[in-house]
Amino acid sequence: MAVQTVHLVQAFIAGRGKALKSEQAVVCKTPEEALRRAERLAPLRLGVVAFSATGDAEMGDFDESPTILFKSGRLPPPFDEG
Repeated sequence: MAVQTVHLVQAFIAGRGKALKSEQAVVCKTPEEALRRAERLAPLRLGVVAFSATGDAEMGDFDESPTILFKSGRLPPPFDEG
């Protein structure tokens, strides 16, 4: 098992009704890059979250509790907690 950490930025826009629609996630090389991208997107989207997750990319098996680096606006579960 090749364990690695990925850093992602996920933005959300308006979907049908009150639903949120996710845009394509952006993979970043460092947590700092993910944080900067999320901060730039925050004023332009309904919701933005940057997070890091550790796991086996080949198997698609990542931890269930990613480390939240940044969040802003309306977010779907599990990102809306806390």
